[in-house]
Amino acid sequence: MIEGRRAPSSGGRWGPSVREAFEDEYGREIRFRPYEPSDRDALVGMYESFDPAQRAQGIPPVRTDGIESWLDSVLDGPSVLAWHGDRVVGHVVFVPDGDGGHELAIFVHQAHQEAGIGSRLLDAGLDHAREQGVANVWLLVTWGNTRARGLYEKSGFTVDDPTGSDLRMSKRL
Repeated sequence: MIEGRRAPSSGGRWGPSVREAFEDEYGREIRFRPYEPSDRDALVGMYESFDPAQRAQGIPPVRTDGIESWLDSVLDGPSVLAWHGDRVVGHVVFVPDGDGGHELAIFVHQAHQEAGIGSRLLDAGLDHAREQGVANVWLLVTWGNTRARGLYEKSGFTVDDPTGSDLRMSKRL
């Protein structure tokens, strides 16, 4: 059952916010909530089982020590996890860039992709980031990743710089 549906503020769709649940395309209950330090082992576990072919721009790292170090560097900003039961199946993080913006990174475990989780996780993350005072969000995506580009465009991101091997997209919250 989908709980607590509300008007969206980030992506123009109706969807769950942080701490609400929804049923994905396969009937699995997915819950979202902000990252807490007690979630770290579950988050590391998701990244340890992440398919290397699903990694983008070298992240997440492959080895556990690399994952731990990477998480130390990115968890300073708002972060939301998607849960299926007691397992983390998705993560969106907003990393402060030192210039007043936040770089967005989103990952959905390969066993939970193509189920509507990514778009809802992105919306919940954007809502949470806004509530935490984030005003400017940007990301890099490869030209060839049309699925991700479509997801970001549907959530209101626009292309800032179409040059190079990666596109820079941004959004004001």
